[in-house]
Amino acid sequence: MSVARLEINHRAPFEFGRSFGDVGSYTYLEGKAYFEVDPSHEANNGITDLALAPVNSGGKVEFSADFSMLKPTDPKAGRRTMLLDVVNRGNRTVVTRFNDVERANHLATSFSSGNGFLMREGYTVVFCGWQADVPPIPGLIGLQAPSALESGEPLVGRVLNQYQANEDRNIFPLADRYHLVNPSVYENTENAKLLVGDHPNGAFEEVPSDKWSIIRVEDREIEPDPAHLYMKDGFELGRIYQLVYTARGSRVVGLGFAAMRDISSFMKYGTASEGNPSAGELDVAISYGVSQTGRFLRQYLHTGMNTDENGNMAMDGVIAHVGGGMRGEFNLRFGQPSKDVCFIMPELFPFTDLPQRDPETGKHEGLLDLPERQESVPKIMFTNSSAEYWRGDAGLIHTDLEGPKDAPEHPNVRRYHFAGTQHGHGTYPPVVKRESDLIKGHLPFNAVDYSPILKACLNNIDEWIKTGEAPPESRHPRHSDGTAVESHTLLGRFDNVPGVRVPDKALNPMRLDYGNEQHLGRTIKLPAERMAQYPAFVSDVDETFNEVAGVRLPDVAVPVTTNTGWNPRDASVGNEELLIGITGGLAGWTIPLPTTKEQGDISGDPRPSIEKLYESRDEYISKVRDLVSELVSERYILEEDVQEIIEKAIFRYDDIVGS
Repeated sequence: MSVARLEINHRAPFEFGRSFGDVGSYTYLEGKAYFEVDPSHEANNGITDLALAPVNSGGKVEFSADFSMLKPTDPKAGRRTMLLDVVNRGNRTVVTRFNDVERANHLATSFSSGNGFLMREGYTVVFCGWQADVPPIPGLIGLQAPSALESGEPLVGRVLNQYQANEDRNIFPLADRYHLVNPSVYENTENAKLLVGDHPNGAFEEVPSDKWSIIRVEDREIEPDPAHLYMKDGFELGRIYQLVYTARGSRVVGLGFAAMRDISSFMKYGTASEGNPSAGELDVAISYGVSQTGRFLRQYLHTGMNTDENGNMAMDGVIAHVGGGMRGEFNLRFGQPSKDVCFIMPELFPFTDLPQRDPETGKHEGLLDLPERQESVPKIMFTNSSAEYWRGDAGLIHTDLEGPKDAPEHPNVRRYHFAGTQHGHGTYPPVVKRESDLIKGHLPFNAVDYSPILKACLNNIDEWIKTGEAPPESRHPRHSDGTAVESHTLLGRFDNVPGVRVPDKALNPMRLDYGNEQHLGRTIKLPAERMAQYPAFVSDVDETFNEVAGVRLPDVAVPVTTNTGWNPRDASVGNEELLIGITGGLAGWTIPLPTTKEQGDISGDPRPSIEKLYESRDEYISKVRDLVSELVSERYILEEDVQEIIEKAIFRYDDIVGS
């Protein structure tokens, strides 16, 4: 077992011993996991550059990761299921998402159990670092990985970074966001190129070399290596900049796969003498990844990493949330795992779980080909918001490109589209400006809270693993019933809604040629050669301009608003023709339907009025109750969330119409 040891340096009652229903209290543990993997073992063959990592006296590659966990104090009261939080850029996500709290990075010192869902259900929650470029900031959970070496020297090679300024600035680090940089070999513009464009599918032009440079930054002392991109007159707001430069040093980022695999196996199979704090207490390991880490889990599966060095299946269940059809730089030489731009991602195809053929390239492949051969396919749920569909890639996870037609589904897979939602869950009243990044949309942000669907997904996949009880059928746009349409075909319809500005063109992922070593985890053609675009399929909309396909909450199925998964940038943040969040934070919008027919007629609104849809407030509430009851019976939501969903629906109605 590659977990050499688990050091626990903090152990305490969680929230001073608060009791969670029948499960009782929880204990919080924190420390560090130390790993050793055999670079010659077939279970590790998929890790790029593992053979170039330093080894110890036993021939093993060593690395470590930050670790913490929440476990029932009385193991007999627990669920015997581990929920592995594949942390997003070092941030814990599962307590935030399932327990409805803002941020839960300091579990040892803050009250952060929220509604207590995970604890009341008895889950053992584990957090373990996997991302090798997470900076050492208190509260973040990272992986400490070695760098690849050739003849004892760091690797040198070309790197592509992308930047977009949402506020006035003239400097960016040679990294994605705030992560550890890949410093440049050269200063100024030597052996580097900077391109700029306005749309991912549009043309890019080279920025003259006298307008920018790669520099060292003074922060108490001058950086030893050039590590920042400097724009003399500042970056133009909203425009897309792509920098190609020569970097020194490449972390073996693919060890993140081994960390997630082996911590899962250790918690299930490790003994007390080996230092497992939950020895004999767990039967099942379910991993949850959101956005970046939803993509990570897609690539983890595709790389065939779910079989450990002992031949055991590590993860029994996987929930890959809002990852769309993308993967990422999780196993790439000079990889930046935080990068999330599908228009520059080295790997997109294959999208579907079962094999399909790309009619443009002739490639024939499926996401689960390796796990199938290894007999290690876990139960999987791919869950997506409307935003990933409008980004252009989510519809491809269930589309056969040779039709296009519906792609067949692996028996261990479910695909759920959360209709009328954005990347992150919404709140009502709609937010006008996001606090996280100060982005402002052309319209108020999407207000649909899809959390209840996710909670049901978690319990459903656990039952599926343990008892074989199948979860609800997949729900998403389909070609067979006409609910899957290309996104560009809807732009003209939305253009008729008063106050709505649609972009000139939709977003479409592209086939990208990074050279003939891409399959080895190396990109040698930078920037990539752009090839044919993929089609972008989304759900069709009804007369209220709400989506007709997917799991539809009352916000969408019994509407008083229109809710989308796309939102153009506001003029104040530049590049108005581009949708918000091509690099993450994908946004939608929510606006009210006309209250009365007269109001709609005056504004020229093609959508039906609320008074036409519902004869009275009582009729509206009755329809909401009927829909919610149906969703519970179909197991798309839990009974415990019914009352809150109904109360939120009534609040929306009264706020828009008046009580």
